[in-house]
Amino acid sequence: MFFDTHAHYDDERYAEDVDALLSSMPNSGVSLIMNASSSIAAARRGLELADAYPFVYSAVGVHPHDAKDMDDASIDTMTRLLEHPKAVAVGEIGLDYYYDLSPREVQRQRFREQLELARAVKLPVIIHERDARDEVFAIIRDYRDLNGVVHCYSGDWEHAKRILDLGWSISFTGVITFKSARGALETVRNMPSDRIMLETDAPYLSPEPVRGGRNDSRNLAYIARKVAETRGVSVEELAQLTMDNGKRFFGI
Repeated sequence: MFFDTHAHYDDERYAEDVDALLSSMPNSGVSLIMNASSSIAAARRGLELADAYPFVYSAVGVHPHDAKDMDDASIDTMTRLLEHPKAVAVGEIGLDYYYDLSPREVQRQRFREQLELARAVKLPVIIHERDARDEVFAIIRDYRDLNGVVHCYSGDWEHAKRILDLGWSISFTGVITFKSARGALETVRNMPSDRIMLETDAPYLSPEPVRGGRNDSRNLAYIARKVAETRGVSVEELAQLTMDNGKRFFGI
């Protein structure tokens, strides 16, 4: 049984079949799902799903793409949402300089505000980073008292070591099944056993051999197979290891 530590079932691409899809998960080898948020509206929907399904938990956070939509009341709203018993993390939060859908100065401000929120409520954080590696690291280094995971990691081992030196974790998506994933596979191979997690980032980043379609948590098996092969362990051993890591990280 797998723990998908990062998915987005609040996404409109699941509007027609989310209930049927989630209901199928326990019989498809998926026993836990973390629904990560990209906005306050997404967080509310994620908590609705967490209420409906005992194996779904939710994070509350605003993605850098949506940082421009935050206002002075947003942190108060998020604080209230985080009082929900199945809200177990702040995320996903960070910086995205690839699309720049929010001004960079706004991204930086809202990122720090949400890190401060996580510190106040004593919850772990889920970090998004794209084309902002050094700046994200410079910021999270100021919050080494937090427990964090850098999600959808596709970077090299040298940078991964900087993250691990903070005591943080790293999670991997279907990107590691792509032919271009040589650097990420070196990281997978060298990761300490207690700091590695698996995720789909569904509906994005479907792994090979189903790349290009809408992703969902059932495809975690393809990711696990690649990670297990790279690390020289069985899929069953990896499933248990990453289940234990995810549950410990999120306090489940």
